[in-house]
Amino acid sequence: MAGQILEPFIGMDRMELDQPDEPAADNVQSASPTDPPITPTPVTFDFPEKPAVIEEKQGHIEFQVVNNDNSRRSNIILTGLKCIFQKQLPKMPKDYIARLVYDKTHLSIAIIKHPLEVVGGITYRPFNTRTFAEIVFCAISSDQQVKGYGAHLMAHLKDYVKATSPIMHFLTYADNYAIGYFKKQGFTKEITLDKAIWMGYIKDYEGGTIMQCSMLPKIRYLEVPRMLQKQKEAVQAKIRAVSKSHIVHPPPAAWKNGVVPIDPMTIPAIKESGWSPDMDELSRQPRHGPNYNQLLHLLNDMQNHTSAWPFAQPVNKDEVPDYYEVIKEPMDLSTMEERLQNDLYPRPEDFIKDSKLVFDNCRRYNNESTPYAKSANKLEKFMWQQIKNIPEWSHLAE
Repeated sequence: MAGQILEPFIGMDRMELDQPDEPAADNVQSASPTDPPITPTPVTFDFPEKPAVIEEKQGHIEFQVVNNDNSRRSNIILTGLKCIFQKQLPKMPKDYIARLVYDKTHLSIAIIKHPLEVVGGITYRPFNTRTFAEIVFCAISSDQQVKGYGAHLMAHLKDYVKATSPIMHFLTYADNYAIGYFKKQGFTKEITLDKAIWMGYIKDYEGGTIMQCSMLPKIRYLEVPRMLQKQKEAVQAKIRAVSKSHIVHPPPAAWKNGVVPIDPMTIPAIKESGWSPDMDELSRQPRHGPNYNQLLHLLNDMQNHTSAWPFAQPVNKDEVPDYYEVIKEPMDLSTMEERLQNDLYPRPEDFIKDSKLVFDNCRRYNNESTPYAKSANKLEKFMWQQIKNIPEWSHLAE
C-alpha cells in the first residue's frame, strides 16, 4: 500500500494446542539383577522459545511493515534500516542501498525495539501480478544475531505477504555468507519458478546465488515451531508405545565404587536392545571417505564462482534439442554434487575427471568465442588454482 505506514503485523492468533496423551510406561526397570527396583525416568523433549519470540510477547520488540510515505515515523524506520544494511552489507554501494530502501515501489519489514530503535529488517519488492517478490536486502544488527531474530523476521514476512497479497514465492540473490541462512528459512538453489515470470524483473548480482522459496498456502509460519513440537511429541509417544528407549537406567552396580571395565552384554537393557559389538564398530566408521570434506569445499567454491552459471544444472533438452546427440557423456555441477554425496569420488582424480568432462563438453558443443566456452575456461582455471593450493593435491595440477 503506497503512501501510508502499515499497521504492525503481529501475526495470526496462536492456536491453543492440547498436549498429547502420555502412554503408560513400564512400572519398573532395573539395570541388573542385583540393583533395587527403580521408577523409570522418561526422557522429555523441551522446545524453549527463542528470545525473539519471548521479547515480542513481552512487548519489547515489534515487527513493523513500512513504505516510503514521507512521514516522520516512516523516515526514521527506513533510515534505521538503511544504516543497518549499509553496515552489514559493506560490499554494496551505500547510495544504491539508500535508493532501494527509500524506493516507493518497495516495502520493508523492520524489527523495532521500543521506543524506535531499528535492529534489523528485510526490504523487498512485490510483483503481485506475477505472484512473487524479490528480497532485496536482509540483515540483522551484528549485536542482535544470536536471538533468533532472523528466523522470526522471515516467518513474519511470509505470513504477512500471504495474508495481504497473491504472492506465493520469494526470489533473492544470496552471497556465500547468506546462503546458509536462507536455506534454513526454506530457500533452495533449485529454481522451479518459470523464467518467463521473473527473468528481467529482478537484479542480477555478480557473485550471488539465486535462491527461491515457495510458500505453502495452509501453513502459518509463525506457528511452525509449535507444529514441529506437536509432531515431535506425537512421534515420541508412538515410539514409547512400542519401545523402552525412553527409560533412563541408573549406572551398573559395579560402578558404585568407581568406573571399571564391564562386559556390556551383562547389562540386561543393553542385551534386550539387540545391540552387538559389530553394530558399535559399524556406527564408528566414517560416513564418507577421507577426501569428502575437501572435495565438497572445492565443489562449493566452483558452484559459487561467477562463471559457473552455464554448468549448474543439466542442459535442458527442450531448450537445446540436439545437445544430447552431440554430447554422449553429459555432466554438470549438480550431478557432481549428487555423485559426491554418494561417495562416487573416492579420489580427487575421480572428481577432476568429471570436472574436465563438464568443461570439455562445453568447448566441444560451443564455439570458443561464445560466453559458454569462455565461462568453461575461466571456471577450469579457477579449479586448477584451488587444487594447487591444496598441498597433498598440488601435484595433480602440474
